[in-house]
Amino acid sequence: MHLNASIATPLIAAAATAGVILRPGRIPEYVWALAGAALLVLAGLLPWREAMNAVGKGTDVYCFLVGMMLLSELGRREGLFDWLAGIAARHADGSGNRLFLWIYGAGTVVTVFMSNDATAVVLTPAVYAATRQAGVKPLPYLFACALIANAASFVLPISNPANLVVFGSQLPALGPWLGRFLLPSLASILATFLVLRWLFRAELNVDARAPDHQVPLGRNGRLAAIAVVLMAVVLLVASARDVPLGLPALAAAVVGALVIQLARREAPWPLAKDMSWGVLPLVAGLFVLVEGVQRAGLLQPVAAALKSLAGESPTAAMWVAGLLSAFGCNLVNNLPAGLAAGSIGQLADASAEVRSAIAIGIDLGPNLSVTGSLATLLWLVAIRREGEDVSAWQFLKVGAVVMPVALVAALGALMV
Repeated sequence: MHLNASIATPLIAAAATAGVILRPGRIPEYVWALAGAALLVLAGLLPWREAMNAVGKGTDVYCFLVGMMLLSELGRREGLFDWLAGIAARHADGSGNRLFLWIYGAGTVVTVFMSNDATAVVLTPAVYAATRQAGVKPLPYLFACALIANAASFVLPISNPANLVVFGSQLPALGPWLGRFLLPSLASILATFLVLRWLFRAELNVDARAPDHQVPLGRNGRLAAIAVVLMAVVLLVASARDVPLGLPALAAAVVGALVIQLARREAPWPLAKDMSWGVLPLVAGLFVLVEGVQRAGLLQPVAAALKSLAGESPTAAMWVAGLLSAFGCNLVNNLPAGLAAGSIGQLADASAEVRSAIAIGIDLGPNLSVTGSLATLLWLVAIRREGEDVSAWQFLKVGAVVMPVALVAALGALMV
């Protein structure tokens, strides 16, 4: 039975992940994740109670995502994104390169203070609107939005929910965190920008149309902007007090929605119909798949090998941990992979440097593929909603160049 589990479980997880990536027959991603999770239970590879416990581990993440999706829908409906797009297009002053710089800078700020998921959900519609107003090809700018969401996601603990998953109760305080991650973050952000700028140099070296006039932001749009700022403040306070981010994010979004709906004298329920609810079962299915892999005993040998390597060469262990976590999270997703990596770190009694390398790999590695992080999947949903699409192969061609350069730069900076 153990042999069957050790073989069948990774095969089922791999098949489900392939379905999420390729979407055969255009079947939604969450269907494949749930199908893989259900197969583990039906085949007796994972007891249903443990599967339910795995689903429950994502409760904080679900709340966080619902809050972000609700905030995004408010901003889209009230014209906040179009207003922000007009500002970016105007400051670009007719240059595609300057527009790219403004979008990249905005993505960095949103990621740092609101999380990579917020960049994918909240900023992507604004970026698409900005490119539409400027009359430029949207994909280079949308790629910037996707990749900065991961490249800047370890500046602060709140910049990526995966940080909380990797460190768990051993999450460093804000001061030590900045001392450990600020330089690697700057290296990651700069390297990602430079490589993206080089890859899309032909598409960016164009004239961008300046808007005729700035569309004013109405009262409800201003309320939506206040809700976004409120969300950022709430998340920073929650992080400083070591409070899980899910419920505060959801509460801030609900308060903002209720205030705006009262101002409009409308019921809040219509907001829900345009939200991408399929993301929640997708995440739940991925958590179950990783629980199955962990139960099959596939993590213990990795932890033992890492502990042995650390005893021989701490530097080599740091690099191996960072590289393996970076590429490994693309096989599942960085949130459940972060759970697995955190477990490996505990089993191996890993040093602070090794755990930091794991966190960098889990945060930055997803820039390789569309399934690497939840933020990228949310980004993909957002651009499809705007009528754009990026295939797994298209993303991989960009990610295979950008991610390794940024990863080496960040891990190198971690050693300084």
